[in-house]
Amino acid sequence: MVDTFFRNPVRKALGMIAIVLIALPTVAGDQQLVNKNSDNIAIEGYDTVAYFTAGRPVIGKSEFEHVWQDAQWRFSNASNRDMFAANPERFAPHYGGYCAMSMARGLVYKVDPEAWVIVKDKLYLNYSKQYADEFAADPEPEVAKADTNWLTLGKVE
Repeated sequence: MVDTFFRNPVRKALGMIAIVLIALPTVAGDQQLVNKNSDNIAIEGYDTVAYFTAGRPVIGKSEFEHVWQDAQWRFSNASNRDMFAANPERFAPHYGGYCAMSMARGLVYKVDPEAWVIVKDKLYLNYSKQYADEFAADPEPEVAKADTNWLTLGKVE
């Protein structure tokens, strides 16, 4: 039966296309690497919107969650959750919530959510407060290097 199916040139071409598509590596599309724990909670459960609205790190609550980029993002209140859901790219930390200073050096490191900086209305988390201070002292070259490294390091495989 399979042999007669592929005797038709159109079916043969479609079959070959299907084989090629199946053999290609899976492409994650626009999905990025996200700093999440073993429970799939992003950035240690901190409310990423609160950095902008409260001007400080705030722990999120499980009752105010939103799933984005295959991770659970927690928020301190429904308003912050809804703001994030409406525009996650605006509020999500750059580099998936991994250390910005380390990303500038071509490394993927976890962060201390208390070590943060907002530059040009974008949130950057860092491994330590020292890294955050170094990043904030001269952010433009660090952002340029980190952005370049993120193109390869930030893809989900």
